[in-house]
Amino acid sequence: MSWTPERIGKLEKLWAEGLSTAEIGRRIGVSKNAVVGKAHRLGLPGRQSPIESKRLKQTPRAAAPEAQPKEAVAQKAKPEAPKKPDAKPAVAAEPPRKAAARAAAPKQAAKKHSGPSCQWPFGDPRLPGFHFCGAPAVSGKPYCGEHCAAAYNRVSSSQAEARANQAVAAA
Repeated sequence: MSWTPERIGKLEKLWAEGLSTAEIGRRIGVSKNAVVGKAHRLGLPGRQSPIESKRLKQTPRAAAPEAQPKEAVAQKAKPEAPKKPDAKPAVAAEPPRKAAARAAAPKQAAKKHSGPSCQWPFGDPRLPGFHFCGAPAVSGKPYCGEHCAAAYNRVSSSQAEARANQAVAAA
């Protein structure tokens, strides 16, 4: 498949009409990813995410959309972050690195650790108090032993044999 001047012209026309990338792809005879890539390379103006536009349609509006600037509509469509009780204000104000060190302190109480540390996340990255485990990481892994056990599942020998037999049968 090559992008001929006719295809590019049709892409630009359909893009300006506001058709979805999937629909443009069907009409031109290419995948929607090809449409997105070519539109990006051509520098066509970006469009609102379909997910965001669904969210905007579902939100009640106080005034007509023409009366509101796009930024105001987009801001109203975003859900507000849940409010946390003020039970632990010191933790919320604490930087994530200090919180990680504090959380990892019981595991590291015997000796100081200066190597790679466990990157297992705790909490929501968008909220204060988010931190990583911080315990010494297993060599060659991003997690400590406890979190490696949770993150990695070993394939049993019977499962490995079954996968090998499926691969041989498919070939």
